[in-house]
Amino acid sequence: MNGELLSVLEHIEREKGIKREILIEAVESALISAARKVIDADDEDISVKLDGATGSIKVFSGKEEINSAEFGRIAAQTAKQVIIQKIREAERDVIFEEFQARKGNIITGILHRFEKGNLIIDLGRTEGVLARPELIPRERYKQGERVRAYVTEVDKTPKGPHIHLSRRCEGMVKKLFEMEIPEITDGIVEIKAISREAGERTKIAVSSKDDKIDSVGACVGMRGQRVKNVVRELQGEKIDIVRYSDDIKEYVKAALSPAELSEVIVDNDGKRIRIVVNDDQLSLAIGKKGQNVRLASKLVGYEIDIEPKAKPGKKKADEEVVLPISALPGVGKKTVELLKAAGYKEVDDIAKAKVEDLTKVQGIGAKTAEKIHEAAKELCE
Repeated sequence: MNGELLSVLEHIEREKGIKREILIEAVESALISAARKVIDADDEDISVKLDGATGSIKVFSGKEEINSAEFGRIAAQTAKQVIIQKIREAERDVIFEEFQARKGNIITGILHRFEKGNLIIDLGRTEGVLARPELIPRERYKQGERVRAYVTEVDKTPKGPHIHLSRRCEGMVKKLFEMEIPEITDGIVEIKAISREAGERTKIAVSSKDDKIDSVGACVGMRGQRVKNVVRELQGEKIDIVRYSDDIKEYVKAALSPAELSEVIVDNDGKRIRIVVNDDQLSLAIGKKGQNVRLASKLVGYEIDIEPKAKPGKKKADEEVVLPISALPGVGKKTVELLKAAGYKEVDDIAKAKVEDLTKVQGIGAKTAEKIHEAAKELCE
């Protein structure tokens, strides 16, 4: 019987991955519960010792050893139930530790069933939950299909570990790049930042610790094969690989590529960047529905404002400058009062008037009128 017990424990240890010490502790706990069924003794008085080498079992009430034959059928049944329960608990702990170690990694499973709109993925020893909102938009799976997903969280529950999966998080993209690009795995190329709108577009910033290795080229691969493999797994999602720079101006230029920027003004205190572009680059910089600038902003960690470059000779309405008559060079206070009394309030009014009209103002001669008119036209220009 003792040898048979050890064989069972060895089998469970091998098949379930549960340590022998945990199993022996479970058997001892079970036998204590069984002993209480037939022995009238306090909890502290009952103890059991199982020899892991020989399989011999000794039961004590206080310091007195009890003959194990006294346990009988009820005691044996109680011991069996407790052992099964302890083994289940130990197995759940082993599975939890296994998947806790895989948190932040990509795992593969089979779509087992749908439950309340969520996908239940068979992971072998347990199941994972891929919630519908964690799928890439427009992505569809059928029962029995293989699914690759990123482990975001592992919770410990009375029914076993609850494994949360995702395909739309940024971690999914990061791990796919690590799996495809040896230089990232080796630590030569580093992923600095990722911004993603799942199913649409992702921007990923990379840098190289070795001057001889181009970080962007390493990620793209020969004929783009490396990045194509990532795009294929993400259902055709567009991926922009950006070269990271400590110079924020260079970094934001790369992040907004392929748009060409005319001017970059950085406010480090306010964490804002003002970008000026030519009209033909405006829609390219902003992107469809603002996607390009939105992803670039998240990538660099600054709020980005983009505006068109003003054309020469033109001013935007909100930038129009109003000049008072007193701004005219060589015009005295008395002349300013005379012009105001005649209805001229701004330099623009004088520039639009004719010289003949100005001479009609009392106290202003032809030469003075001509001089004032020329000065006003120059200021407006």
